[in-house]
Amino acid sequence: MAKNTSNHNTSSSSDLSYSYQSQALEGLKILDFCWVAIGPMTTRYLADHGATVIRIETPSRLDILRNATPFKEGIAGVNRSGYFATMNANKLAMTVDLKRPEGLEVIKKLVSWADVVTENFTPGTMEKLNLGFSELQKINPSIIMFSTSMFGRGGPHSSQPGLGPVLTSLAGFTHLTGWPDRAPVSPYGAYTDFFLPHFAISGIIAALDYREETGVGQHLDMSQLEGAIHLLTPTLLEYSINGHIPMRSGNNNPNASPHGVFPCKDNDTWCALACLTETQWNSLANLIGKPALRDNPNFRTLRGRKENERELESYITSWTSNYFCSDLMNKLLAEGIPAGMVNACSDLLKDPQLTHRKHFTTRKHPVMEEHLVDGNPMILSDTPGTVSNRSPLLGEHNEYVLETILGMDAKEIASLKATGVFD
Repeated sequence: MAKNTSNHNTSSSSDLSYSYQSQALEGLKILDFCWVAIGPMTTRYLADHGATVIRIETPSRLDILRNATPFKEGIAGVNRSGYFATMNANKLAMTVDLKRPEGLEVIKKLVSWADVVTENFTPGTMEKLNLGFSELQKINPSIIMFSTSMFGRGGPHSSQPGLGPVLTSLAGFTHLTGWPDRAPVSPYGAYTDFFLPHFAISGIIAALDYREETGVGQHLDMSQLEGAIHLLTPTLLEYSINGHIPMRSGNNNPNASPHGVFPCKDNDTWCALACLTETQWNSLANLIGKPALRDNPNFRTLRGRKENERELESYITSWTSNYFCSDLMNKLLAEGIPAGMVNACSDLLKDPQLTHRKHFTTRKHPVMEEHLVDGNPMILSDTPGTVSNRSPLLGEHNEYVLETILGMDAKEIASLKATGVFD
């Protein structure tokens, strides 16, 4: 990657201290219009590995996450959202009224500076702002634009807006989640937003690699629906090949028994376990003190265990209820039986594995004081990503971007401010 001549290691008027050291994406410049979850998560991965990400927000229509819980001390405020904070660490923040000609001129200068422009608006929004790909190319012929939306561009539903929980249903996940005798249950949160950024990163890096070889930029159009469906391939094959539509089945797994979560001694704690082989099942029967179950005709085979699973689970529940969850998990793992605690957030923060890998870190924030940020799950051996800086305040880096990155003098900046384009 070419080195960034507008290096933001220089101190700004904020209390941020930039200290990137030969990171994998150092020198990469991102002009980021993304909001809510999938977009900001994508650009945060880039920022974690050294890219300079300038996050553009419109004062009249703030990012939804700035008003999303949890808030510091339960007090709402645009700079008090923990959700926003973890999605936007390591970024610069700028407010620009995109509907004002002065604001559009500032953005066009940043397009000239940028390597990549990212956005996750409803298709057509950037074009209405005169910032569609064809316009960007006129300003910066080698620009890469990354766009992602619910359905991608084109087609009968392209203009439909939506959020993760809506997409989770449309993609088919909600149909499969829950119990067969109950209404569907949506997976936690904006489920698809949490894994689709990994597809996005792959596409952006591939486009950068292609430009490195050819000098040619391109427009990446990612359909979140199509990306999400990728994870449902087994169920689609089951229908297309066998004509069977998979339904909600709770914790049932046709290839394993027992397979589920079982109560432990401590209040409302549960341990998940699974026996996928006869060896694991035999070990479990011995462990719970009922080796005779191995020869019981009802439990001798996987088919028998599936047909009599409720009875089998009653034996296991009687046994697991005598153990504290962590002790039970370790006991099962020692015998080669896959097992895991059903962790709460408090458990994750003290998990020894996550602690060892320094996954969680805290950043000092002028409004929220210290706040928690999760780290990057992929550690590059030579250039590991870092959470060097906290999330930015609304419009915190307006002057820094204008002065240091765009090279404007005090008179130009004052003139722009007078138009109200940053308010």
